Amino acid sequence: MAGGSKTEDDELIAGINVTPLVDIMLVLLIIFMVTAKIIVSQAIPLDLPKAASGGETQMIFTVTIDKDGKILADKKPIGSDADLRKAAADALAKNKDLRTVIQASSQVSHGIVIHVLDELRQAGIQKIGFAIDKTATATGVQPVPSTGP
Repeated sequence: MAGGSKTEDDELIAGINVTPLVDIMLVLLIIFMVTAKIIVSQAIPLDLPKAASGGETQMIFTVTIDKDGKILADKKPIGSDADLRKAAADALAKNKDLRTVIQASSQVSHGIVIHVLDELRQAGIQKIGFAIDKTATATGVQPVPSTGP
């Protein structure tokens, strides 16, 4: 009989080949690892403060930007970008483990803060943090809603 009969050679294949699935997952993992490295490298590295119960006192170089955009370095007025770089370089020469804190008014333009940050980085300072008030909602600034758990 032609075509309609089943013989012992026509068995049902019930196995699933997972090799292509594993290959696809490995390719996706490599893509995510590469893109994550690119995304992280474009961000500005920040040195967030850490609490310690004891140890050496850390040297801190403070840069303050008031609401008018005037810049103070360790409470001394700064007239130009060169003065800021010189003050930062002098402080860094005194202590190689220098930590810098930028205190900017909430009314200061984002561009000014980034400009000061850039000047500090050009002076060689790598450990930079930003000072904040814990009561940000009291000044009218609304907190950003959390999307994580």
